[in-house]
Amino acid sequence: MSDSVPSDVIGRRIDVNGELATVHYFGSVPPITGLWLGVEWDNPQRGKHDGSHEGIVYFKCRHPTGGSFIRPNRVNFGVDFITAIKNRYGLENTKQEDGNEMIVIGNKPVETVGFDSIKKFQSQLNRLQEVSVWSSAVSCAGNKGEIAQTCPNIRRIDLSKNLLSSWNEVTFIADQLKYLEVLNLSENKLKFSCDSPSPSCTFSALKVLVLNRTGITWTEVLWCAQGWPVLEELYLASNDITISERPTDVLQTLKLLDFSNNHSIDGDQLFQIAYLPRLEQLILSDNRISSLHFPDAGIGCKTSMFPSLQYLVINGNQISQWSSINELDKLQSLQSLSCTQNPLTEGNKELQTIRQLIIAKIGHLKILNKCEIFPEERRGAELDYRKTFGNEWKKAGGHQDPDKNKPNNEFIIAHPRYQLLCLKYGAPEDGELKPQQPFMLKNQLLTLTIKCLNQPDQKVLVKQLPESMTIQKVKGLLSRLLKVPVSDLKLSYESPKMEGREIELENDQQPLQFYSVENGDCILVRW
Repeated sequence: MSDSVPSDVIGRRIDVNGELATVHYFGSVPPITGLWLGVEWDNPQRGKHDGSHEGIVYFKCRHPTGGSFIRPNRVNFGVDFITAIKNRYGLENTKQEDGNEMIVIGNKPVETVGFDSIKKFQSQLNRLQEVSVWSSAVSCAGNKGEIAQTCPNIRRIDLSKNLLSSWNEVTFIADQLKYLEVLNLSENKLKFSCDSPSPSCTFSALKVLVLNRTGITWTEVLWCAQGWPVLEELYLASNDITISERPTDVLQTLKLLDFSNNHSIDGDQLFQIAYLPRLEQLILSDNRISSLHFPDAGIGCKTSMFPSLQYLVINGNQISQWSSINELDKLQSLQSLSCTQNPLTEGNKELQTIRQLIIAKIGHLKILNKCEIFPEERRGAELDYRKTFGNEWKKAGGHQDPDKNKPNNEFIIAHPRYQLLCLKYGAPEDGELKPQQPFMLKNQLLTLTIKCLNQPDQKVLVKQLPESMTIQKVKGLLSRLLKVPVSDLKLSYESPKMEGREIELENDQQPLQFYSVENGDCILVRW
């Protein structure tokens, strides 16, 4: 704690017993004598008021209980970067009266034996390449040139949850680290001087920048980005960002962009970043996006937006319509999608059915919700989709005769890949389009034959199993019947529709329907 108060105390970040705050006032608060700091806590539950006392407004808080008055001697105003480094990594030698060597790690003396090589390495701070001073009360760069002289070879820094209050202070640190590639500044409440001259290439080697929960705006991002010429990954979670303008001459090298938990972002704002040429990964978790659309491309065409996007995360949004999933098929490079915790995928819906529908609607997807899509699963999903909507297709004007196959525009908009699936597998025949039976357990049972390849003379078994039964439970059943440990069993299946082809049932957690097992198929058992 400090009795002295810095001259630039207003706006400074402080630490009080592990709780962080920003100083908004310094002076007297009558009738109590002495000087006080008026602070706004990062955690509003820590405070007592909104910056007012006995009817007088001394400062303003965003939350009615976010403010407090505290004495300066209770406050930690922080340390410079090098002091924090030395506290975390620096080693000093001392000699005891008995001649034994002591080493000081941080501020703790430790007697050492055979510690020379570690001591030598750690004490040579100029050899450090990766540094973490997380929550170390770093508030400034320190003396000019000291960082470059002490530890010039740092490439990766975790500076999260410190007391940095200005982007200028960050640049003073980075100016002295010409090899800096990775920088984490999360949970530093930073101010940006966008009216000052354009940033120079202070961050000339920086490839990864984490600015989660820093309060940065999109305008400030674009201004600072002039100094990030080779940046590849940018994390901007939890900043209440609105994507207000298009990056034209900046962020052109970006490969990953994380906008998680920025509730002001909607689908239309994504147009502003749609033409970043190298963007491969876009993370939009926990926003309030209700729809996705790419109006530049018609049905069956590919959009020019997000030309390199391969990995998209839209978990925890408000997507409720299948039209948004249809639109994702327009992305020319999309291979991986995560879309859990949306109204479309939650509630009482059968998760496996939702998965199959998404697979059928996005033709080039390879990974869905972190699970690989194998060729057998894609084939099953597309065949089921073709069958499920076959009657609707016929009512809309679909026909097995190509010359008469003219489904109306309403059906094509709702099912833009349906015609393509008909070309791929053939138009559905009338026998496939019988009305579905009521949802009853007996209508979900599959009649399967079971062959034990280790015992070719054993009689073939016939069992009725629910299509929702997992491979693990099938193994449990067979283990009891065959007196073979579950861990020894290996299952696959053959289908009359795919003669000569054997499909391995390799994922114990998936149900039979995941592998498109149907009535009349044969389960092959080995151990």
